[in-house]
Amino acid sequence: MKERIGNGVRRFTQLVAAVLYNCNFKGFASGRIYKGNTKGICAPGLNCYSCPGAVLACPLGSFQGALAKSAYKLPLYMLGALILFGILLGRMICGFFCPFGLIQDLLYKLPLPKMQKNKVTRALSYLKYVILLIFVIVIPIVKLAPGFCKYICPAGTLEAGIPLVIMDENLQSRIGWLFSWKVFVLAVVLVACSMVYRAFCRFLCPLGAIYSFFNPVAFFGIRVQKEKCTGCNTCVRACKMDVKCVGDHECIHCGECRKACPTGAIAYRRIRQTPEDKIKDFLTD
Repeated sequence: MKERIGNGVRRFTQLVAAVLYNCNFKGFASGRIYKGNTKGICAPGLNCYSCPGAVLACPLGSFQGALAKSAYKLPLYMLGALILFGILLGRMICGFFCPFGLIQDLLYKLPLPKMQKNKVTRALSYLKYVILLIFVIVIPIVKLAPGFCKYICPAGTLEAGIPLVIMDENLQSRIGWLFSWKVFVLAVVLVACSMVYRAFCRFLCPLGAIYSFFNPVAFFGIRVQKEKCTGCNTCVRACKMDVKCVGDHECIHCGECRKACPTGAIAYRRIRQTPEDKIKDFLTD
């Protein structure tokens, strides 16, 4: 019962986030991109700016665009937004507030063979940091183009590229190799996510890579109460992500470890904590 309630709350939060990010419903009918004032505000999770329903900007896309436009100047506004999201939630955003994370969770429910985490998946989990460096930072600065959005992002292809092409006959006549390449990347990612838990999050997503740096200091998230922990590692074995310990850079704070812990040593950080509690959590996580 506890497991069902926990999963239900997280799934509800994911659905609410997806709807709030994409509540321009008439855009899906008209095929027009919303350009209102809220597009100057970033959603915390990965969500394509060009999706017909999107009413918020994507933090990753905005960061790349700002880098490309300002060349060698730091986009302080976008950097500040990413830092704020990271300090507040870390990779809890991946677990609770990312529409593409929800899609991956649903795909994994398909009755297909599953690959469990192993040394290979743990090694591949570092690939997203390479993608962050090359496609999110280097290419926008050197080529003045949003590298990840242009060449990789499957969320953009699924949420924006394919719907816009379907609805706009003019776009259909202008499809080139790049769109075909991105559809291929999307297909590979979708198949991978149906057999490997959150394959995109674990191996490819540079936004998750950014938020992972903040996991140890994020205000909200999972924590281990050291006085109750017996070191049995049941939590690590229960986690489908490539974590080495609860709350590390791969943790998306989904709560599966909390349900598995035999001693009840794992809990979400309390909203109301004394400064002493927060310092203790930071030092012992």
